[in-house]
Amino acid sequence: MTDNTAVPLIVFSPQREPSEFINSLMRKAGEPVHCTWIPAVRDLGEALEQLNPELLICAYVSEADTRQAATIRDQLAPQVPLLIVRPNLSEADIAAGMKIGARDVVSLSASERVMAVLSRELRSFRLERALNTTLQSASDYRRQLQSVLQRSNDAILQVQEGIVVDANQTWLELFGYEDGSGIVSQPLMDLFDDRSHAPLKGALVACGQGKWTDHPLKVNALLSDGSHLELSLVLTPGEFDNEPCVRIMVPAKKRDERQLTTDLSDVVKRDSSTGLLLRRPLLDAIGVRIDAPPVGGVRFMALVRPDKFAELEKDVGARASEQLVSEYAAILKSHLGPNDIAGRFSGVSFLALIERGNSHDVEAWSEAVLARFSENTSTVGQKSVHSSCTIGLTAVPTAGSSIDAVIADVLEAVRRGRSQGGNQIYHLDKADTDTRVQAYDKIWVKHIKSALMENRFRLVQQPVASLQGDDPNMFDVLVRMLDHQNKEVLPAEFMAAAERNDLLKNIDRWVVGASLSFAAQKKPGCLFVRLSKDSVVDTGFTEWLRTQVATGAHVPARICFQITETIAEQYMNASVTQLSALKKMGFRIALERFGTGRDPFKLLTMAPLDFIKIDGAMMQDLATNFETQTVVKKLVETAVKLKIETIAERVEDANTMAVLWQLGVQFIQGYFVNAPEEVVMAEGTSGRR
Repeated sequence: MTDNTAVPLIVFSPQREPSEFINSLMRKAGEPVHCTWIPAVRDLGEALEQLNPELLICAYVSEADTRQAATIRDQLAPQVPLLIVRPNLSEADIAAGMKIGARDVVSLSASERVMAVLSRELRSFRLERALNTTLQSASDYRRQLQSVLQRSNDAILQVQEGIVVDANQTWLELFGYEDGSGIVSQPLMDLFDDRSHAPLKGALVACGQGKWTDHPLKVNALLSDGSHLELSLVLTPGEFDNEPCVRIMVPAKKRDERQLTTDLSDVVKRDSSTGLLLRRPLLDAIGVRIDAPPVGGVRFMALVRPDKFAELEKDVGARASEQLVSEYAAILKSHLGPNDIAGRFSGVSFLALIERGNSHDVEAWSEAVLARFSENTSTVGQKSVHSSCTIGLTAVPTAGSSIDAVIADVLEAVRRGRSQGGNQIYHLDKADTDTRVQAYDKIWVKHIKSALMENRFRLVQQPVASLQGDDPNMFDVLVRMLDHQNKEVLPAEFMAAAERNDLLKNIDRWVVGASLSFAAQKKPGCLFVRLSKDSVVDTGFTEWLRTQVATGAHVPARICFQITETIAEQYMNASVTQLSALKKMGFRIALERFGTGRDPFKLLTMAPLDFIKIDGAMMQDLATNFETQTVVKKLVETAVKLKIETIAERVEDANTMAVLWQLGVQFIQGYFVNAPEEVVMAEGTSGRR
């Protein structure tokens, strides 16, 4: 190591020997130093300014010169440590030296102590210098960041403990304020309508705890003139005035020529009054979608038609009635999921292709839309207009679907609903009355039995994510069937036939056996495995299961058996008996689709539960429905008291997740977390039992 990298020291002493001694001592210790000898106090100031030393040593100097050296140091380089060297030491000498401003007093006769003190002070100086540099860099960064925030094209707001502390000019312009006095120091919630409060509060809490990623949050903003504006917010942790804050941003829209072309193409496909697809693009989009097999869940066609619209139009006029159509469209759009397709079908009717986890979710969706129509009061001129609607529903077959046939069914459903007075949901379900059901079942029974014999069922797993901590390594187990061409067949296609022909028990046992094998191999935290009604009432199931457990290295606690709330209510005694037996064997127990039954709180105390899975149907409007939020909160509070963990099913958007966070739900599952993935087991392992 050369003197170019040596540590600069100044030794102020009437003699050269102390400088040479310290230089030699430090080099022997592996710390190269460059000692500059200053014999006279008059030269000390210039040396301090030019050399930038890391240490100043006064050796064998009079007390008066030492005090003068300390004064010069304080004026020119107060951060540089001062050491005093005396020929002899006493406690009084050390105290006197430190009173002058020295960090320590040493004697060269104690070389080991001298070396230790020099190393300590050099290390302390470097740490303090690094800290000051970091603090200065942080201060510079904060100033630069604040400047960037103010100049940014993105609208940026900063919030501490729910109060607005800063807003850049872009945010002020977006919300219609001339300066920050109108919103700074005001509650954040004052800038958004009531339906946006719950998801926004939840996201703020999660972001403040460092548990919120860059999920966009959809809200309805209140502008200064009283109008509303739909926005997508991005929340990130930040700092304002050296205190933590949450930074809320509305990103500026960036468009290239290709995006502009796409946007223009999309505009011509949409109705100018409603923003929904026009009839032809709507039918084309639905046709393309139903030609492709669903990833999971069910598809329904819904036709929403306002009741007695001709009378309303006559009352308010043709032009004013278009305002009503726009409001109706806004209601529908606020309830659409990310994969739904909707448009203006004809006149004042809206057609939508709805994709949900199951038919129960679709019913919950339609009930929420119907309720919003009934609650809606429109002001047209001086008149207040109350509305209702009729919603026709029909399931879209998963294979061989004809869009014309499906639309004919949904039109018939609306016609029947309107003939019964309107303001209702009419579900046209041919499956129960169609004379072809028996032939349909005969085909599926053959396929199901063949798949069981040939081991052509497969497990897929969907992660369960934690809202409050680390990854729990828990998965919900779903089943798929493979046809003879190795194409995946969803449960929605064959489970109804299996239930009508007493084959669910066989499928259950295959799933349980495969899940036990998977749990033994991969050792997950928990696998949630469904049991049908047939297995719940099967008195031989636990004995069969006991045999399976005994034949392998299985840990029952890795499996959580779950049944629906409906099964638990309808078969109360059998459910309690079966679940209690499984609990005694070491398995965990859950109720799914929970919270919408006759008396869910009674079930919480009757069944030996480890988890409840809050019904995904309640997730359909949780972000905007205060009543649903109240119900879920009460369920969670009761479950927590009983030491039952809570999971929200079929979570599909960030707003819902944010509300669940605020309500205290511990886990979530659904396509917002992750789509199901195939379970991969060791080659040669069979799930059959």
